[in-house]
Amino acid sequence: MLLAIDVGNTNITLGLYRGEDLVAAWRLATAHERMPDEYGLQLLGLLEHAGIGPQEIDGSALASVVPPLTAVVLQACERYLGQKPLVVDAGIKTGVRIRYDDPKAVGADRIADAAAARKIYGVPACVVDFGTATTFNAISAEGDYLGGAIAPGIGIAVEALFQRTAKLPRVGLARPPAAIGRNTVHAIQSGMIFGYVGLVEGMVKRFRDELGGDTKVIATGGLAPIIAAETDILQFHAPWLTLEGLKIIWGLNQ
Repeated sequence: MLLAIDVGNTNITLGLYRGEDLVAAWRLATAHERMPDEYGLQLLGLLEHAGIGPQEIDGSALASVVPPLTAVVLQACERYLGQKPLVVDAGIKTGVRIRYDDPKAVGADRIADAAAARKIYGVPACVVDFGTATTFNAISAEGDYLGGAIAPGIGIAVEALFQRTAKLPRVGLARPPAAIGRNTVHAIQSGMIFGYVGLVEGMVKRFRDELGGDTKVIATGGLAPIIAAETDILQFHAPWLTLEGLKIIWGLNQ
């Protein structure tokens, strides 16, 4: 079985694959202060809950955009699973040519997303990742990663509004009853939810103008369902897209 791990700034996602099938997946909060033993014990607990022994894991792949945690997770896998994960980094086969000005500056998760989008949905494609940041990633008709756009994530925007204003409260990310909010909570929710829908629709239109009208649009990330429910421009919702990409990349390097 293959264990795929995606370490993000807000969440860590993990997936277990038996062949091509995703048999278990988890989304955890990223804890920057945890030690390798803590992560190792958490891994063992998740596997036990899924009825899988660590000896059944015969491969692992890791994408991380949190450099201080990369070594921590690697140590946890080696110590508790007997695995040294394949780390998505410069020098490994990904199946995706990087056309960014500085290829090393592209996050490993964005490369994995591009690999999965190319194989599963086809190209050209735009992957919209709703995480700590909201990123738009362009894959050309030739399957190359071209670049993209980065905006603050919805969660960051809500928190910034609360932190930088004297009277606005912290609110939950829920759909308001209408675009015109009749109270402060609904007004903030309208600005966040419907405002980000407008951002996504506008950015996707611009990407399609540059990539071509047949561009597939794939949404991923923990906050994707909130926006996907409000617009038809997001054609596919793929909550485990990065894990799928890690599986593909791992296979290319065997």
